[in-house]
Amino acid sequence: MLASKVMSLVENVDYLVIGAGVAGLRAAITLADRGQVLVVTKEAVGESNTHYAQGGIAVALSGPEDVALHLEDTEYAGDGLVFRPAAQVLVSEGPLRVEELIRWGTRFDRGAGEPGTGHPGELLLAREAAHSLPRILHANGDATGAEISRSLLALARQHPQIRFADWTMLQRIVMKDGRAVGADLLFHANTRGPRVERVGARAILIASGGAGQVYSDTTNPPVATGDGIALAALAGAELADLEFYQFHPTALALPGVPRFLLSEALRGEGAYLRNDRGERFMERYHPKLELAPRDVVARAIAREGMGGADPEATRPVYLDMRHVTGIDLAARFPGISRFLAGHGLSLQRDLIPVRPAAHYLMGGIRTDLSGRTTVAGLYAAGEAACTGVHGANRLASNSLLEGLVFGARAAEAILADAPEVSRIEAVEAGDGALGGALNPDSGVAALVRDLRAAMWRNAGLLRDETLLRSGLKEQEAIGERMREITESTGPNRDLPGRALIEAQSLIAVARAILLSALAREESRGAHYRNDFPKRDDAKFARHSVFSAGAAGDVRFEQW
Repeated sequence: MLASKVMSLVENVDYLVIGAGVAGLRAAITLADRGQVLVVTKEAVGESNTHYAQGGIAVALSGPEDVALHLEDTEYAGDGLVFRPAAQVLVSEGPLRVEELIRWGTRFDRGAGEPGTGHPGELLLAREAAHSLPRILHANGDATGAEISRSLLALARQHPQIRFADWTMLQRIVMKDGRAVGADLLFHANTRGPRVERVGARAILIASGGAGQVYSDTTNPPVATGDGIALAALAGAELADLEFYQFHPTALALPGVPRFLLSEALRGEGAYLRNDRGERFMERYHPKLELAPRDVVARAIAREGMGGADPEATRPVYLDMRHVTGIDLAARFPGISRFLAGHGLSLQRDLIPVRPAAHYLMGGIRTDLSGRTTVAGLYAAGEAACTGVHGANRLASNSLLEGLVFGARAAEAILADAPEVSRIEAVEAGDGALGGALNPDSGVAALVRDLRAAMWRNAGLLRDETLLRSGLKEQEAIGERMREITESTGPNRDLPGRALIEAQSLIAVARAILLSALAREESRGAHYRNDFPKRDDAKFARHSVFSAGAAGDVRFEQW
């Protein structure tokens, strides 16, 4: 990876937050009471995985018994690998954080007093896959993430200590004496052209989300390229559980149309899954049928409709709500209904073609229960982090809750730990920088397409050693070609480009996923090996830990 020159020193701040999703915003609100906060977001403020979250937020609001059941459901979905202390924090602190959101103006759906709509003013609770009872809050039907993002942004923008740097991305974590003391930031949409500036900070929080764009089929927005994860690893942070990428079972499957998410809540409201012969098939795979854990449903769809081990096969599988009565589906799911209508489809009238797509990374930057990584001064929260709370398979709608709970906890840890603000110099960046200049015709976009296709083909829902080793071979060849491209740009490489940073990040994350998946010789949760089809608790009831470097070391630890 090439070094890049820092053009100027922008400033020193107290706290630097990378990412403006639910985890980053929730942390910034707490941090701002004790110092200046700079929140960095790669595109417009609000463009994040949080914004696109449809399904809702899971929370146990009915008291201790509900909290205990939420913990039990989380552990069941996680397939024997949930770190119980993390899950206990999630479910016990979750109600406090959601009640806080409501006080801050988040408008969750409430009953209207009409038949089937709940008592007037009462919070509406829905059920989703693998939950033992209804505990999912929604907003505007299927726009929960957007509403939570709206309310947190409104509060953050009112705080005089919080500032936003939009159309800006992390290019390097600056280290000094083994501690993260600042960051080089790429301002990539500016009238003066792209520039890199250095910011010193008492602490840095990575809340930049996941890396769904590492796969060709994904429900994630284009910004989800794993930059924060890759740069944290480059700075020396350990990663964990990278082999566990959750594939959402039901993404819209139309030729030439992006894999639009069809929320879990559709199955919560009674949707069936049917194969190309019109059969409901989930009874062959799990007693909870369409409400089985996501990993089970996704693999069932793969086997019924994608030709088993062949991810390119195209036999259709359908989501069917034609039998659902007593509910206005267009009103209950307005965003989904509008999108489908744009393609001539209706939930009430049509069979909706679906297939799985990469959705959520259970692994990430390894942290403790307060967001501390293995690098001093560097913290992580939300999808970018791994506390072990999701185990091998995330329980539906636990992700927004995770961002709230662990974003707040990370902020509290930062305030307890952070030294005085680091004063750093604007010097040429060395190891730990992503980037370099690019000729527009360099071919990087084509390499990224090749990488994403290779990952879907070799490290998707159904894996084996041959596929994973083939994926590694392709990843290494793509990485080598990337190095050739960057090294051939000559003297015009003193500024990085966004496309190159994202490409290098995806290549690094792909390598970590492949090596972690190869090392885990069992099937568990979202990680399924055709050559090791059974769960092996004797050897692998442990978390994988990945350390970046030439060898790409993977070890397993009991947490």
